[in-house]
Amino acid sequence: MKKFLSILFVFLFILSSFSGCSLKDKIDRENAGDNAAVNSEKDSSHSTTNAESTEFDFFGTDADMFTERDSKIDYDEGNAVTIKLNGTTAVASSDSVNISGSEITITEEATYVVSGELTDGMLIVNAPDTAKLQIVLNAVNITSKTSAALYIYNADKVFLTLAEGTVNTLANGGSFTAIDDNNIDAALFSKQDLTLNGTGSLTVISPAGHGIVSKDDLVITGGTYTVNSASHGLDANDSVRIINTTLNIDAGKDAIHAENTDDPSLGFIYIAGGTIHAEAESDGISAGAYLQISDGTIDLLVGGGSENGIKASSGNYGEFMGGVHAEMRPGKNQNLTTTTEDTVSMKGLKATDTLLISGGSITVNSADDSLHADASVVINGGTFDIASGDDAIHAEETLKITSGKIDVSECYEGLEALHIDVQDGEINLTSDDDGLNAAGGTDQSGITGGRDGKFGGGAPGIPGGHGGMSANSNGSITISGGTLSINASGDGIDANGTLEISGGCITVTGPTQGDTAILDYDKTAVITGGTFIGTGSAMMAQTFSNSQQGVIALSVGNQAAKTQISLQDSKGNTIITHSPALDFAVVILSTPELVKGEKYTVTVGTHSGEFAAS
Repeated sequence: MKKFLSILFVFLFILSSFSGCSLKDKIDRENAGDNAAVNSEKDSSHSTTNAESTEFDFFGTDADMFTERDSKIDYDEGNAVTIKLNGTTAVASSDSVNISGSEITITEEATYVVSGELTDGMLIVNAPDTAKLQIVLNAVNITSKTSAALYIYNADKVFLTLAEGTVNTLANGGSFTAIDDNNIDAALFSKQDLTLNGTGSLTVISPAGHGIVSKDDLVITGGTYTVNSASHGLDANDSVRIINTTLNIDAGKDAIHAENTDDPSLGFIYIAGGTIHAEAESDGISAGAYLQISDGTIDLLVGGGSENGIKASSGNYGEFMGGVHAEMRPGKNQNLTTTTEDTVSMKGLKATDTLLISGGSITVNSADDSLHADASVVINGGTFDIASGDDAIHAEETLKITSGKIDVSECYEGLEALHIDVQDGEINLTSDDDGLNAAGGTDQSGITGGRDGKFGGGAPGIPGGHGGMSANSNGSITISGGTLSINASGDGIDANGTLEISGGCITVTGPTQGDTAILDYDKTAVITGGTFIGTGSAMMAQTFSNSQQGVIALSVGNQAAKTQISLQDSKGNTIITHSPALDFAVVILSTPELVKGEKYTVTVGTHSGEFAAS
């Protein structure tokens, strides 16, 4: 048996030889009568990060984003103005309400309690610029066939409160006809700051436009909302801020959208709690600036789900066909962006700036990237259940994970960014292509690089040399902690630049066919700590270029899935046992218990042999 293994593991000796714009947000605080509640918004400020930065601060806190008045739902019923709708008109208890047929206009600061139904009419707010007024919906049903059911034209801020236990509806009838210079395109349309709160429910129906629009800040601190819209479900210019709220959204475009085309520091989204269930034809939650989530339950179905994603067949093993590596296909854009100008974006959580998540339970089933940022993605906590038609998590600059549990059941590539930094957390992913992909520089076919620098053509048991990535690739993958389980049909870990592992427990399972590898890097792959268990193809195999702890890398022939691998020290103590889920031909093992130069017994199925760690 030892003689058999000396041939079987010839790979060991050969591998041993080579192992080697800042954002400035508006801040306004004012007193509101005797309770000194803050009535206007205050936002945080932050500086955008670059690729070299790995430190990210929270852009805001709940205290920054929500005022006392935002959550205040009680009111003095005795001093409130009552508005009773009766089908085609209304009656009011104050002359601060102008009634013209089915057009009801509020003109002064006060608390207004509205009840009843308008079959084809509008509730309008046209008050002074300084007015902060509260509208209580107490079993209201308003439909406007050609405009917004509730139109907030002028005020400083409006607080819309859903009375306890009440069911309310605001609906558009299917078209929007201009009534002034504003482009009213939502069933609930506000030009001013708008806060929604309370403990009742509100259904918003907009078959020809958006559901709820604020041309300033949209704050939701309570209540249950059902929004059905042909366009965006919630839409705001400056910000959307959500806490203690239940949202059910069915949107023809984005479920929640914030964007300010005049000021790129605005158009952010902040979610601090509540429950959001949304189905969107375009993006799920899309922020023109940053998107921050600190808590809550979010469940998104975007673009029909991952089954509608455009991706390579997994039968091609990550699209590695004809000896051409996926990253080396002619014309592939190394900027990673797969969306073209003619393609509708169907991403789950999307930020133009940074996507920052520190908690919550997030489920995303998306045709495009499930989590995406044009700058950086930072995950400091939370649980994730992801199915993606493209990347599970994608950042153009840095992807940083310090905590959380991430389960990816389906994706094209798992974690993709120029720089990937995993410090802790639990990550389990299955990908049609690379598991982790750090991309930098420009891929070029036929250039001598990483793999050619490791293996010479024609060596016994080793495939011939392969044109690698350009040595100018500047991507990086750093793993210092956490648990990673990677099942990849492409490369397990693909660093178009450098790979450094100093901690954690990493398991890579890859296929035995196609131009794939457990590790694929251009410059260096260094392991100084942690446990690494990798199985996969021998065709384009690389092992670590340098290590402070021992590494054993073996070619083991074609082994069937579930074949057990075990590693024992000279005293017979078992260090590693592992049964890969896929067939394999190469095994790479490294753990702090392995000491360079010392011999260990490796058993693969029924075959066993003794080998020195390099």
